[in-house]
Amino acid sequence: MRNLLQGQRTIVFLGAGTLALAAIAIVGVIYLSGGTPLRAPQGGGQAETASSRSFVMHEAPRPLPEIKFEDENGEGLTLADLRGKTVLLNIWATWCVPCREEMPTLDALEAELGGPAFEVVALSVDRAGPEVVRKFYAEIGIEHLGLYIDASMRASFDLQAPGLPTTLLIDSEGRELGRLVGPAEWDTPEMIAFLKNHQTSN
Repeated sequence: MRNLLQGQRTIVFLGAGTLALAAIAIVGVIYLSGGTPLRAPQGGGQAETASSRSFVMHEAPRPLPEIKFEDENGEGLTLADLRGKTVLLNIWATWCVPCREEMPTLDALEAELGGPAFEVVALSVDRAGPEVVRKFYAEIGIEHLGLYIDASMRASFDLQAPGLPTTLLIDSEGRELGRLVGPAEWDTPEMIAFLKNHQTSN
C-alpha cells in the first residue's frame, strides 16, 4: 500500500512538473518575442482575416539573421541585397491554403506600393522548387510579385516563423519592425496606409 501511494504521488508530481515547464516555456517565448500572445477568435467561429491591427510591432527595430534564398533564375540572395527599401517579407508555400488565398492581395499591394522604396518579397518554402511556384503564379494571374524561394526551408526556421503564412515588416536597414502571423487582406486602404506610414522615403 505504501509503495502504491508513493507511486501515485510520483505520477502527480511529474504531471504537475510537466505542466509547469510547459507554462514556463510559453511565457518564455512570449517574453523573448517581445510581443503579445495571439488571441483566439470570439464566438467559436473561424478566425477573421488579419488587418494592420494584427501586426505585433516591436518597441525598437530588431536585427535579423542573414537568411539565404534564391530568385527565379537561381541567383543567391540575402536580406542585405534588399537594403535601402522597406520590405514586406511573406513566408509562404503553395500547399498552404491560407497562403494561396492571400497571394492576390499581396500582388495588388506590390502593384500599389512597389518601387525603389518598398517591395513585397513573397518567399516560398516549397521543397519542389521554383517551377511549382511559377505554375501557381500563372494559374491565379500573379503579375507583380517576384519569385523568391528557399527550398531548404532554413529561412523560416532562422526567422522563427511559427507557421505559414508569417509576414515580417523590415526597415531599410534590414531590421524587423514587427510581424503578422496568419493571412491578411494586404490591399485594403487601411493596410496600405499602415505600410505607407512605415515606408522608407527615397
